[in-house]
Amino acid sequence: MRTIQNDPRNGESSDDGTSNASSEEDEEEGSNEEEGEDIPANLTKDMEDGDFDRLVRGIRESENGSSSGMLGKAWNINVEAQEAEFRDDLREASGVGKRKGKRGKRGGVVLSPEVRALVGGGNQAYVDNDIEKTMKIMQEVIRVEPRAESAWRVLAQCHEDSGNSERALLMRVMAAHLSNDPDEWDALAERSRSLGFHQQALYCYRKLYNLDPSNTTALWDRAALAKEIGELRTAYHSLLAILRKLPHDLTVLEELRPILIELSELDLCAKLFQGAFDHYFQTFPTGIGINPDTQTEVPGGGFGLMEVLVLADLYNTLAHYDKAVETIRKGCRWLQGRAKQVFWDNCEDDREYDAAEGIRTGEGDIQPGMYALDVNARHRLAIARLKSGDITEGKMHAKIVLAEDVKEYAPLFGEIADAYFDGGLYAEAGQIYEILGADSETSSIHTLMQAAACRHMVGDIKEAAEVYEHIIAADVTNKDAKMKLAEMYESLGEVRKALDLVLQVIDSRKRSRGGKQDAEGQDTDPARSSLFEEKARAGKIKQPRQHKMSAAELRKAEASVEKEVTQWYHRVTELWPVMLAGQEDAMREWILEAEKLIEMFRHTRPLFLSTRHQGFRGMFPRSAKRKTTEASEESMAVRLQLELRRCLPSVLAIVAGRFLPGRDSTTQTQPNAKGRFVDSFRTISFDNWLRLFIQYAFLMTQRDEVDYAVEVLRHVSWSNAFQDPKEQDTIRFAIIACAINGNRLPIAVEQARKLINTHQFNNEPFRILLASLGHGMHATDAILASTLSKHLLRELKTIDSAIKNKDTLKWNNVTKRYAPTGAKAEEEDEEETGGTAAVSQHDDGKDASRPNMPTKHNPMCVALYGQICLAAKSYQSALFYLLHAYEYCPHDPMICLCLAVASIGRAMQRQADNRHHLITQGLAFLTKYRRLRGDDAQCMDEVEYNFGRAFHQIGLLTHAARHYERVLEIAEKHGGPDVVDSGISSTAAYNLSLIYTTTGSVSQVEALYRRWLSL
Repeated sequence: MRTIQNDPRNGESSDDGTSNASSEEDEEEGSNEEEGEDIPANLTKDMEDGDFDRLVRGIRESENGSSSGMLGKAWNINVEAQEAEFRDDLREASGVGKRKGKRGKRGGVVLSPEVRALVGGGNQAYVDNDIEKTMKIMQEVIRVEPRAESAWRVLAQCHEDSGNSERALLMRVMAAHLSNDPDEWDALAERSRSLGFHQQALYCYRKLYNLDPSNTTALWDRAALAKEIGELRTAYHSLLAILRKLPHDLTVLEELRPILIELSELDLCAKLFQGAFDHYFQTFPTGIGINPDTQTEVPGGGFGLMEVLVLADLYNTLAHYDKAVETIRKGCRWLQGRAKQVFWDNCEDDREYDAAEGIRTGEGDIQPGMYALDVNARHRLAIARLKSGDITEGKMHAKIVLAEDVKEYAPLFGEIADAYFDGGLYAEAGQIYEILGADSETSSIHTLMQAAACRHMVGDIKEAAEVYEHIIAADVTNKDAKMKLAEMYESLGEVRKALDLVLQVIDSRKRSRGGKQDAEGQDTDPARSSLFEEKARAGKIKQPRQHKMSAAELRKAEASVEKEVTQWYHRVTELWPVMLAGQEDAMREWILEAEKLIEMFRHTRPLFLSTRHQGFRGMFPRSAKRKTTEASEESMAVRLQLELRRCLPSVLAIVAGRFLPGRDSTTQTQPNAKGRFVDSFRTISFDNWLRLFIQYAFLMTQRDEVDYAVEVLRHVSWSNAFQDPKEQDTIRFAIIACAINGNRLPIAVEQARKLINTHQFNNEPFRILLASLGHGMHATDAILASTLSKHLLRELKTIDSAIKNKDTLKWNNVTKRYAPTGAKAEEEDEEETGGTAAVSQHDDGKDASRPNMPTKHNPMCVALYGQICLAAKSYQSALFYLLHAYEYCPHDPMICLCLAVASIGRAMQRQADNRHHLITQGLAFLTKYRRLRGDDAQCMDEVEYNFGRAFHQIGLLTHAARHYERVLEIAEKHGGPDVVDSGISSTAAYNLSLIYTTTGSVSQVEALYRRWLSL
C-alpha cells in the first residue's frame, strides 16, 4: 500500500523569504473557511489535459531561458528563512526559549482550506491506487495554486507509475523550483541528459551551480555537455567560471583552448596562456615543479614545452611575432633551468640556440650558446622570424628543421613553405613544396597548387602548366586548377585550350548552382516533455517568393532601355544648337527629352547606393565574394573569344550556345577582376551626363524654377557616378550659379561652406563665398546666418591650432579634413559621409589628398569673421578680430577701412567709455587707408566718399560736405551720371542733400536731385 506524507507547509515560499501566496485579505478570507471540508462536488467536471498543458507551457515560457522568470525567481525557496521560522514555531509551541526577531509572514504559501482538502483527496485517491482520479485532482490543485509542491510531486509519481517517464521528469523539474535542493537538480540533470533533453540538462546544471557555487563538478558537466552538442559559447562561459575558481589550471586551459580557437577568441586565449606562463614561471623559477595530481617532479610544474608551443602558435597567428620569439626563447631557457640567464635577451638574434659553431660570420659581445632546442620550438622560431621579415635568421632555423625526416615532420615543412611563399621567396618555397609533393604520403592538392604557383612566379610557365595538368587529372572537379591552367595556356598562346577550360568551369558552376537545395531540416516540433526547445537552431520556414526575373530577362530589358536612351540623347544633342538660337519650340522639345533622361537617371537604384563612395560598378555588378571567380571567368572567356576571332571565326558559332546567351554591351562596362569602375551609363559617358544635368538646371533657373533646378543638382551630387572631388566641385559651382540667379543666397552660402570644408586651408572658397553674396540687404542677411558664423569660427580655431600646435590635429579619413583631437569630425549640418563603417577615424598614414598645413596666420579668414561681426553691429568683437588681421597684414587697405568703420561705430554706442580715443583711432586707420590706396584717380572718389561718410556719422557736417562735393567733382570730370556708373556719386549726392536739408539750403537740394538723382 502506498502512503504519502503530506505537509501543507512544504515548499511554498519564494527565494526572497516572502510569501508568494495571495494578499493578506485573501489569507483572512481563507482562514474563515472551515477546515477539513470535503472534496467539492464540482470536481466531477474533469479538467481537460489541453488546459493543463497550456498551464505548464505558460509557466515554462515565462522562464524564457533565464533565472529571472517565474521558474527561476518566484518559485525558488529561501530554505534558511523557512527553517528559521520553523524553529521559532517550535519554541513558541513548547514555551522554551524566545522567538528570534519579529514574527513576519510565513515563508511558504498558505493553502486555503479548499486546496488542502483537494490535496488530501488526491493523496487518498493515490493510496486507493486510483491513478486517473489522483491526476485529475492534482491538476486542479496546480491550476488553483501552481506553487503547491506536493501536487507536482504526486503528479510526477503518477506519471512514473503510468510508464510516462518523460512526463514525470517534466513534473519533477517543475517541482524542483519549489525545493531548491542541489542534489535533486543534479539527479534531474543526469536524467534529462540520459533521455536526450540536452537543453533541459544544461538548465538543470545551471540551477545546480546557482544553488551550490562551490560545485565545480556541475560546471564541468555543463561544459562537457555543451561542447558535445555544439553549444560552444555555453561551454566557454562554464570553463571560464571554473578558471576563475582554479586560476591557471592547465586542464581547464587545455579544454578551453579549442573552444576559444573555434570562437575566434584568439586574443583571450593568448592572454590566458600568457597569464599561466607568467604564473608558473614565477612559482617554479628553476623550471622544475611538483605536479599536484601525480606529486612528481615535472618540467615547469606542468606548464611544459607543449604549452609554450601553444602560446607561440597563438602569437604567430595573431601576427605578434616579437612575442612569439620571446616566448620560445624565454620558455625553453626556463624549462632548461637557465631562467637567470637573462643576458640572452639583449641579443637581437637567436645565437643562444645555434646548432653549430661558425654559422655566424658577424662578431658580437656574446658568443653562441649552442643550447639544444626542440625541433618543434625551432620551427615556431623560424616561422616568427620569416614572417617578421628577419629572413636571414629565419632561414638558419628553417635549414635545421628541413634536415629532419619529411614524413615525420611534414606539417612543419608545409608551414615553413607557406611562410616563404607569403614572404615572396618563391624559389625556396617551391623546393619545399616539391619535396612534399614527391611522396604520396605528404602530397596534397594544396601542396601541388602552391608548387605550380611558385613555378609560375619564377617564370617556369610550362612546368607550372604541367603541374596543373597533373592536378586536374587527379581531381577533374577542381575549378581553381582549371582557371590557373587556362591562364598558363593563354600565356603560352594556346588560346583554344584555355577557352575550353574556361567554358568547362562556367558550365560546371551553372549546373552546381541549379542543383543547390536547402539541406537544413525543418523539424519544428519541439519535444513536449522537455522544458526547453531542444533544437538549438530551428530551421526557418521559407516564405513563398514572388516571381523574379532571370539574369537573361534582366539583360534583355536593359538592352531595350539602353537603345531607347541612346535615341533620346541623340535627339537632345541635335536640338541643342537650335535651342541656343532662340527657337521656343526647340527649347520646349529639348527640355522634354532631357527630362526623360534625367528622371530615368534619378530613378536608377544602382546609381544611388548607400555605399556611394565606392563608385558605380555597372547595372549588373558582381558581389565581392564572387568577383574573382565568375567575373574573371567571363572576362577571360570574352578575351579569349576576341583572340580567336582573328584566326578562327567559326569557333564563336560553336560556343555561342554555351557561353552566357543574351550578353549585351552593358556587360563590357562592368568592372574587371581588379574591380575598376565603369565610366559610362547606357552608352553615355558620365561627363556628358553631368553636362546635361547642368544645362538642364540652368534652363530651369532661367524659367524661374530655381528650387527644382537646385533639387536636381543636389540629388545628382549623391550619385555613385559623381563622387570625384572635381565633379563634386562642378556641381556645387552650378548650384551656386543657380542660387545667385534666383536670389537664393542662403543656398549659395551653404554650397560655399561645403567648398570650404572640402578645400581646407585654402582662401579661394572664401573668395567664392564673398563673390556669391555681392551686396544688398539679402546678401547681408545671408552672411549673418548663425551657421556660417559658427562654421567660420571653427575654421579659425582649426587654423590657429595648425599654426601653434599641429600635434592637436588629426587627419580624419571620413571627412578628409584635419580636425582637433576629440572634436566631431563633421558638423551636424554637413552632408553625410556614406558607407564607411569600417574606416578608422584617425589615421597617421600618408594621403595624397591631404592639404598642406599652414605655417603662418591667414589674415583673410580673420578679416572675414570680423566683417561679419561688423555687419551684425558687434563692433567690439569686430575690433578684436580685425586688429588680429591688421597684425598679420598691416598694409591691406580693406582691413584699415574696416577698422575705421568698427572704431567709429563703437564710439557711437552707449557702452563706449573712450569715445574720443575710438574716433581718433578710426580716423587714423582711415588716413592709412587713403595712403595705401594711393593717388590713383580711379579710386579717389571712393576714398573721398569714405571720409565724407565718416565725418557725416560723427556730426562734422562741414567736412563731410566738402568730401561729398569732391566725389561729385571727380564724377563730373569723368562725364557725369550719364556716362559712367554713378553708384558712388549718386550715394554721395543723396548724403549731401541730407546735409543741405538739415542746414535749410533748399535750392541746393533741388539742384542735386535734378543733376544726380533724377531718371
